[in-house]
Amino acid sequence: MSAIASSVELDAFFHLLGSAVSDRQLLKLVLSKYRGSEPLKQVQIRPVQLKQQWLLSFTYKYQTNDVTRNLDTADAVAEIRSLVANSFSAANLFTTAAEAQLAISKKGKVLYQHKQLQHAATALPSAHNREKQRYLTLQRPFLQELGVTDAQQQLIPSMSRKWKQINKFIEIFSNAVQESGLKERQQLHVADFGSGKAYLTFAMHDYLTNTLGLQAKVTGVELRQNLVDLCNNTAKKLSLAGIDFEQGDVKHFQARGINVMIALHACDIATDYAIHMGIETGAEIIMCSPCCHKQIRPQMKLPDILAPMLTHGIHLGQEAEMVTDSVRALLLEAFGYTTKVFEFISLEHTSKNKMILAIKNKQKINKGKFINQVIEIKRFYGINQHYLERLLNITDEIK
Repeated sequence: MSAIASSVELDAFFHLLGSAVSDRQLLKLVLSKYRGSEPLKQVQIRPVQLKQQWLLSFTYKYQTNDVTRNLDTADAVAEIRSLVANSFSAANLFTTAAEAQLAISKKGKVLYQHKQLQHAATALPSAHNREKQRYLTLQRPFLQELGVTDAQQQLIPSMSRKWKQINKFIEIFSNAVQESGLKERQQLHVADFGSGKAYLTFAMHDYLTNTLGLQAKVTGVELRQNLVDLCNNTAKKLSLAGIDFEQGDVKHFQARGINVMIALHACDIATDYAIHMGIETGAEIIMCSPCCHKQIRPQMKLPDILAPMLTHGIHLGQEAEMVTDSVRALLLEAFGYTTKVFEFISLEHTSKNKMILAIKNKQKINKGKFINQVIEIKRFYGINQHYLERLLNITDEIK
């Protein structure tokens, strides 16, 4: 597709963008549907404040790495115009007062949608929100290093959702630590698989060491070496003891006495590998946020009574997701964990928001009860094998 010419719709979009930038009301802009030849997926733009200067930070997200550039507002808007005209077919703009979407068809037709928010967001948290109980405070140094707060330790507007997500996760984590008895331990080891930029990894370390006063070892495991290096350099810069990052994934990581196993958005059977590792190492807490449920769906034979509903692909996908995670929860129960499956605030850039939380039970359980329930579910749907069965080596028990 050639460069996109100017239009009324484009002009309206860039007028809104220009106003949001000049008034410092921009929260986030995401450019997607790349139409070039590079392995580039999307560009995310958000405001940052560096050395008393308000800039726009561009994160170019490639298949295997991210590249970040900070531009002044004039250069930033010019760069956005160029990217929209030549490289991307979709743009999602979020400001404190409005949301807008821009879509460009293969024939070059421009579609623009604009929605004014009834209750405009504020660029900075209100006094009420600042006083709300938090498990972490904005004054923690790691938040500034990771770009959640600015040099004055104020929340960067575009990171308000991330800040909320971090606190919600630590709230769940805190309750699990309390319930499991780990709060009484002097030492414990947390492993976070797929740690990414490690917002939650650093937050857990901070909570365990500074709030609870525990001697914690926190290991972030991430496949992308550039993020491993970034996070290790951040920990070194902040002189943090007991936190480190390793290159690898959940399938190949050698478990070493893990007390807490975290795996958020491990794709498909990677979640099963994570649960298996948590069980095998005897972790007191296992926290997973499953993603991409592919293994069970092709095996499912639709019961006659459900066939009319599940002929729709979206319904079949939801059913396969429910069955996959229900069996995971039952197998965790069979291996001595009290398990909950519930909705969690979705992490940034994903709509997946389910969490499986398992806490090791101190009492003896009836393994056979849960195995029988798995057998019945498999029989009902005609499922041959759930991958977690294979990893736990219990296939013969539940045929």
